[in-house]
Amino acid sequence: MAGAEYETRWTEQRAKRPVRIANCSGYKADPGYHMKYQAELGDVDFITGDYLAEVNIAENAQAHAEGQHPGWEETAWDGIQQTIEILAEKRIKVIVNGGAHNPKGLAEKVQQLISEKNLPLKVSYVLGDNLFDEVKDVQSKGLPPHLDSDNSEVQVADHTLDLLEKGDKPVVSANAYLGAREIVKGLQEGADIIIAGRVADASPVIGAAWYWYTWKDTDHDALAGALIAGHLIECSGYVTGSNFAGFYEYPLEDLFDLTFGIAEVERDGSCIITKHDAKKGFVTEDTVKCQFLYELQGNIYLNSDVKAILDDIQVKQGDKNRVRVWGIKGAPPPPTTKLAIFYKAGYQSEIVVNATGYGTAEKWDLYEKMMKFGLKRKGILDKFDILEFQRIGIPEPNPRSQLRSTTYLRIFAETSDPAINLGLASLMGEFAMQHFSGFHLSADLRTAVPKPYISYYPALWPQSELKTSVNLLESGKSGAVHTSTFKTTPPPVFQDLGKRDSYETRDPEDLSSFGPTAKARFGDVVLARSGDKGGNANIGFFIPTTLPSSYPPTSPLYAQSWNWLRSFLTIPRLKGMMGESWSDAFWIERVEFPGIMAVHFVVYGVLGRGVSGSSRLDAFAKGMGDWLRDVVVDVPVRFLEGRGKVVENGSEAGGSRL
Repeated sequence: MAGAEYETRWTEQRAKRPVRIANCSGYKADPGYHMKYQAELGDVDFITGDYLAEVNIAENAQAHAEGQHPGWEETAWDGIQQTIEILAEKRIKVIVNGGAHNPKGLAEKVQQLISEKNLPLKVSYVLGDNLFDEVKDVQSKGLPPHLDSDNSEVQVADHTLDLLEKGDKPVVSANAYLGAREIVKGLQEGADIIIAGRVADASPVIGAAWYWYTWKDTDHDALAGALIAGHLIECSGYVTGSNFAGFYEYPLEDLFDLTFGIAEVERDGSCIITKHDAKKGFVTEDTVKCQFLYELQGNIYLNSDVKAILDDIQVKQGDKNRVRVWGIKGAPPPPTTKLAIFYKAGYQSEIVVNATGYGTAEKWDLYEKMMKFGLKRKGILDKFDILEFQRIGIPEPNPRSQLRSTTYLRIFAETSDPAINLGLASLMGEFAMQHFSGFHLSADLRTAVPKPYISYYPALWPQSELKTSVNLLESGKSGAVHTSTFKTTPPPVFQDLGKRDSYETRDPEDLSSFGPTAKARFGDVVLARSGDKGGNANIGFFIPTTLPSSYPPTSPLYAQSWNWLRSFLTIPRLKGMMGESWSDAFWIERVEFPGIMAVHFVVYGVLGRGVSGSSRLDAFAKGMGDWLRDVVVDVPVRFLEGRGKVVENGSEAGGSRL
């Protein structure tokens, strides 16, 4: 198709229908064939990909600087290689952040591929997120404010300021989260493929919709809607059946080898979340609500281009695999953006040992006492940054096998000096024949050998100080590649975030009004999704709508169950449900989303420093929601019976899940 004809077709399409934006990746591990799937299995206008978890860039930063790593994500390149001819044939535009530490390098590699195949495609790359030079010398320049510095109630984790206070913690990477402005400019200048580094996860979707509708940068409601559309599809299959709390009510064969989500974004920013009919997966109100609640910051979702106000969100199932999302409001973005700083923090090691059956609690008491005695005798017990003895699991009563009777002790250690870790490991030999009955190991002790790790400091950085651009590559007749650079500017207006909302329900119902209760697991009547935001965890709970066992929204039980959930699930209640995992060093914020019958919490500090520096077994809080759904609480009998549960003698019969 000739260039003029192509542009005419795009102009006509943009006036007639919503833009279809498909996702091909939510992490660097997603294989390249997902990009090909999205291109070949149906019609889409854009394919976007998020290849970066918070630590990705840092993992490869030093190797890239030493010439031992290309700096970009191999799976992004693999996807483009597999898909390039289809992109040219269908004129699908691609926007990915797979450039990671070296978007220019990946763009040049893609340009070479295009030239070799003589395809009519243009490539550009985004610069400006890499702030390593600006912050590498924190000892003299100081440390930017912590991401949670505006919340006086939050206590940052121990060792959070080691980067500043100790001289042996060099910065390895520092990347600001960019918005969509560079993406929009690249599309306006004719780019078909845009390679970015650390743009925010949803920014490629915002950029695609912004360009399609030629929004102004002050069309905040529309931009906010696109931000949430991007949030809903950014995580691979999380909106099409993966990481879904209600998975057990569906055939297990439907829950893997999934195709990923597609957002059909309307001119006003509302959207329909869907997927290609081919291959497996499903999109329902419940999968969409789960993904909406994932990694939220409360009722305000921030991006460099817009602030999304989420209180009035609505989600409604239409046809099969088509769910409409609307009700998002927008406001100007904050004057700062998130800056992810990673630094060499020291050394980690962990030891895992097993115990079986009788007297397990006493066995762990003995082993911890013995190890601490040995560390004290070596003079290193107080030399650890972190030393935790984590007891994992409880033996099954009257066990039906040895495996059902076996649990773990995980000894996790972080230090600045690897010799301290080695001192811990040496005790395994010293006390090898002084142990409790039945002591055995899961594997060899390679994990006990100290390994260097990088830790995370989430910061704030002024948007006005960013120096951003999009750079368009074009091959001349001689084969030489010419680069045109287009500098970009920050948003024209900002709005301070202000204090985050946090409240208990404003008109609680008397819990006794819901009738008799039975002891049951919380998850028998609610679904949940949890995730991480640095050192904080977020957890959202909601009344399911589209599970096979759900009572329909037209049932009186549906509204009643929401009134019970919002009245029952208070901040003190959550603290109580967290049990021994709660610490007064944590801080909780709570909000509600009545349009989707959800209660949402942010638990500050529960993940320590977060990411690779966290000592938690579940360092990304992905299992926190399912853990809390397994806690036994008093549930009104009417809701249990409404979902097909049999209640006997004041408790759910059998205690099994639906």
